[in-house]
Amino acid sequence: MDTCPAIIQGGMGAGVSNWRLAQAVARTGQLGVVSGTALDQILARRLQDGDPGGHMRRGLSRFPFPDMARRVWSTYFVPGGKAAGASYKTPPMHTKDSPRELRELCIVANFVEVILAREGHGNAVGINYLEKVQMPHLPSIYGAMLAGTAYVLIGAGIPLKIPGVLDRFACHEPASYPLQITGAQDVDDTTMTFVPREFMEREIPPLIRPKFIAIVASNTLASTMVKKANGRVDGFVIEGPAAGGHNAPPRGRLQLDEAGEPVYGERDAVDLEKLRELGLPFWLAGGYGSAEKLRAAWSAGAAGVQVGTPFAFCAESGLRNEYKEAILKDIKAGEARVFTDPLASPTNFPFKVVQMSGSLSGSEAYAARPRICDVGYLREAYREPDGTIRYRCAAEPVTTYVSKGGRLENTNGRKCLCNALLANIGLPQIRSGKYIENGLVTAGNNLADVARFLPENGLIYRAADVIAKLLNVEPLPAYPRTEVCVGATLSGTGHC
Repeated sequence: MDTCPAIIQGGMGAGVSNWRLAQAVARTGQLGVVSGTALDQILARRLQDGDPGGHMRRGLSRFPFPDMARRVWSTYFVPGGKAAGASYKTPPMHTKDSPRELRELCIVANFVEVILAREGHGNAVGINYLEKVQMPHLPSIYGAMLAGTAYVLIGAGIPLKIPGVLDRFACHEPASYPLQITGAQDVDDTTMTFVPREFMEREIPPLIRPKFIAIVASNTLASTMVKKANGRVDGFVIEGPAAGGHNAPPRGRLQLDEAGEPVYGERDAVDLEKLRELGLPFWLAGGYGSAEKLRAAWSAGAAGVQVGTPFAFCAESGLRNEYKEAILKDIKAGEARVFTDPLASPTNFPFKVVQMSGSLSGSEAYAARPRICDVGYLREAYREPDGTIRYRCAAEPVTTYVSKGGRLENTNGRKCLCNALLANIGLPQIRSGKYIENGLVTAGNNLADVARFLPENGLIYRAADVIAKLLNVEPLPAYPRTEVCVGATLSGTGHC
């Protein structure tokens, strides 16, 4: 009998949903998901820290193309770790035509994260990407597929061409993807192309074609994905505005409440009856981190729920321990607060920010940070009058952004999420041995409800505790679960 996971653990931040968390969730039989955001930077920095525990070496040892793995290792590994006050060596920023060494790093990094998440059990794991971060898509997805990811989940955009990419990569065939370029004209080449066999060191069998789950916020987008995607869509996560991270903007003209947060209304509600008519499984997300909400989702015809925030603060997540402790103490004291910031993200999407002393949520820490864009995942590609493709970010130095044709008002309140999210997981860049990047933690509106998972006299709980409470059962042992959902198979290789 075909089954779907009742619980999808959300892909969070850069490295918050790391391999340890995804593995812990998958061991319970639910769907553990690693975040695919910035994995190239994360691997490079883990190696420069000396690879504590040897986990990256273990993952690299399983990579099917050893020469590529050795190149990545030799470029970034620092025996014993870099000096405490030294800066990280930073890989190049992505472009439409990223250099080969950067694409190799993406392939290897995504492989390592997925293969480690799959260790020690036979259950499915998935990987989550942001459509707003398009430039690393192709090598990243191929690396995850080399490791056997069972699901690819993508939100923050309209990823119509991803299903076709999955189909072609399953056969190691070249795939192309359109890059959104501001001001592009019909004659411009906006296509990114990745040719797997240019990177393969030997012939290997066809790959599993993962299921594709689109993360959407409206019936319209779900329907568009079904009708216009260039391949099979296997389901949807329906994410409401209470979810952490980036939120879809409210439909219509942006209005802010007295606190300065976006106002969502009836136009933003999802018609679940119309969604059911599409005939595909869906999971509800955004404030669904309780047993009651899971039962409500089932009653509404959903396959289950996607849950993020309760997992973000559990023992296995990648969020640095001092951040977890500070926020969990605020939760216990009834003082935790989340602000939906309409300005923070360079993407112009609302972004949930946990108010935490010392982080970029505070005006003093924000003002003290020098504006710099040196990671660049959220950069906007734009066309110069002569047809040249260049890149800009609303969080980079204001004069630089404006000189590239950006509007001055777009820089107001913008924060460097790329550097902040890496700082969140204990990999902050250090500048000139002095300035250390601060974090910016995100969580859903129901952050206070994490209290239900905390022990009476402590701040530590585990992913299995979250699953157990959501399913309203005793703490769960690991158990096997099929990787099949609503008739879709994971073979994916018969057409090669």
